[in-house]
Amino acid sequence: MKRQHGIGRSSVLAAVLGLGLGGSLLAPPAVADGPRAPQVRWGACPEDVVAEAAPTTLQCGTVPVPVDYADPGGAEIDLMISRLARTDPDKRRGILMLNPGGPGGSGLALSAQLVSLGLPSSVTDRYDVIGMDTRGIGHSAPVSCGFTDDSPYIANVPPYAVDDAAVTAQAKVAEQVAEQCARNDHDGRLRQMTTANTARDLDRIRAALGEEKTSYLGYSYGTALGAAYASMFPGRSDRIVLDSNIGDTHLDRDGMRRYALGVEQTFPAFAKWASARHDDYGLGRTPAEVRETYFALAERLDKAPTEGFDGGLFRQLTFAFLFNEAQYPKLAEQWRALNSGDDAALRRLRSENATASGAPSPADNPLSVFASVTCNDVEWPEDVDTYRRGVAEDRERYPLFGAAAANITPCAFWTKAERPVAINDAGPRNVLIVQNLRDPVTPHEGGKLLRQKFKDRSRLLSVDASGHGAYVISGNPCALNTTTRFLVEGKMPAKDTLCSAS
Repeated sequence: MKRQHGIGRSSVLAAVLGLGLGGSLLAPPAVADGPRAPQVRWGACPEDVVAEAAPTTLQCGTVPVPVDYADPGGAEIDLMISRLARTDPDKRRGILMLNPGGPGGSGLALSAQLVSLGLPSSVTDRYDVIGMDTRGIGHSAPVSCGFTDDSPYIANVPPYAVDDAAVTAQAKVAEQVAEQCARNDHDGRLRQMTTANTARDLDRIRAALGEEKTSYLGYSYGTALGAAYASMFPGRSDRIVLDSNIGDTHLDRDGMRRYALGVEQTFPAFAKWASARHDDYGLGRTPAEVRETYFALAERLDKAPTEGFDGGLFRQLTFAFLFNEAQYPKLAEQWRALNSGDDAALRRLRSENATASGAPSPADNPLSVFASVTCNDVEWPEDVDTYRRGVAEDRERYPLFGAAAANITPCAFWTKAERPVAINDAGPRNVLIVQNLRDPVTPHEGGKLLRQKFKDRSRLLSVDASGHGAYVISGNPCALNTTTRFLVEGKMPAKDTLCSAS
């Protein structure tokens, strides 16, 4: 889950950060036991966190963790965490850890953001809410592949491949990215960027806070991290909420290809909205006409880019702005400018996010984290022809975005890492899976897959809503009340439940 800001190259980077090869090494121990972490010393947060959290005041501190859990006495890094302290000590249950997704998203101010969106006071009465920058992110020993603003690698979702030649061209970019990240991994920390290690970090944070168990709320990729923690440390997991689910403890090629399914299922909501406002934007009087406009604009920009917009960027931006219905007006304005040939409007929109050519990319850190974690977590196909076939298949199955989500990524050329975490269905019944029916990046199928894997440990709460993020974010009262009741009272739905549209 990431906020979107404006329209342009940086918007793509920010918006789609929302989301390894064979021969895995032996995995380090699953447990995070070791020398007890020192108690956290709370103090003021960094200025950027203070500004992002305002008007809510948070406290920040650090927790040391091993770079490599197979070498617990070796090098350490400090992870920065934040605390929104409970408001009613008499009602305190424990801690609620948060993760906003990515991998690559900063979560230090997430508690404050959720409060501003309507996180109920009954939750903040019961928990110290713990945000964090997980390993390699932001204020927690950030990693870097050295991406610059003029790099051809501008998003963690590959560009739309119009033909086989485009897959070949993207393969060269993907290979260069893998090589660049390897060259920049001077101290070996990129190799230790895995979901399993991050789950081990969560357990070190739990111990440093003096808690026997932790509750958890994770969005998007945060569901993979939460699923990994609940699987690796079932006895230390309390109440686990996984919202907008990838479908496992890692993102693999099948998971990324499901982005295209999500776009197909979510796009009709935007098309209906835009057709009702045809007089404002001129994109079509019916949802079918809006869909036709999408294909017409994409194909025109494939042949003749304008003001830096080509068909690939147009498709990426459309995908990104489907994350939240509140972004529909910005998306429609971009379409209007492209459709009408309003170059002045396009230049204005792009200049809002312009950075100097060759300068370090503002998305270097999140892009580096996404590539490292995704590629380290699980084996991806190495054969370029496999991606060519997938692109051809998904271009037909999911014409809106299939030839992007199936395209080749740096993971095809990545150095091997540890095995992915297996779902553990033998723990307590404490996993609530929350999922919108229409989500462009984590479609409902992801929630169903995770429900099947956790079996009776879990229940699935489906929400008749569009967008990425259900609890607090969607505004659906049923999703809000059902999830809050689980966090506050521990009341899991007796069976899988559907929340009607609000």
